[in-house]
Amino acid sequence: MMIEAINLELSYDKKKAIIQNTSFGIKKNDFIFISGASGSGKSTILNSLYADIKPISGQLIVNGIDMASISRSQLMSLRKDMGIVFQDYKLIKEKTVEENIMLPLQINGYTDELCKTQTTKLLEHVRLEPERKSYPDQLSGGEQQRVSVARALAHNPSIILADEPTGNLDEYSASVIWNLLKGANQQLGITVIVVTHRIPVNFNINFRRFNIDGGKLYESY
Repeated sequence: MMIEAINLELSYDKKKAIIQNTSFGIKKNDFIFISGASGSGKSTILNSLYADIKPISGQLIVNGIDMASISRSQLMSLRKDMGIVFQDYKLIKEKTVEENIMLPLQINGYTDELCKTQTTKLLEHVRLEPERKSYPDQLSGGEQQRVSVARALAHNPSIILADEPTGNLDEYSASVIWNLLKGANQQLGITVIVVTHRIPVNFNINFRRFNIDGGKLYESY
């Protein structure tokens, strides 16, 4: 298993568990949807997978790392192998589109030449090459999210985590994002985990769906 949870409990204040006694497994190359009511704990699950929140009990193993006792060096290594797509994009406003996409490549130690080559390929892939020198606030919401997905893909991660990636987008922009995530899974073998209220209709890919109810994660068949 790439990710395994056993009797997992998660909480932000250690008083009331948001996720309670939950067990699940995610394999390499899975495409996962996590759905549930607002406030049910969808984003909490996602946050735990990149150690933004630690288990209060039970076990959570991600890429062989015990998230309850993760060290700083393990955390850096884990996050270098992840791409994260946020609903509110979280692009750096002072950096251009090109610089935002290039950032994870620089963090991972790519040469300047490789950074530029990979960034150009990604800009073409997400159809934003003409906007490479633009700044985030000069783009539409859909364009900003395409930059966010390109940034998440830049360093060839093994896992992409996406938190409501199409929640604020129109139908066309949402379709572009879903196709990008589907391509990452099918063509690059990346494990994709998406929290969403809106699973796309006629999504032509084998995927697994989990639902959160009463603090527990259940797989829907």
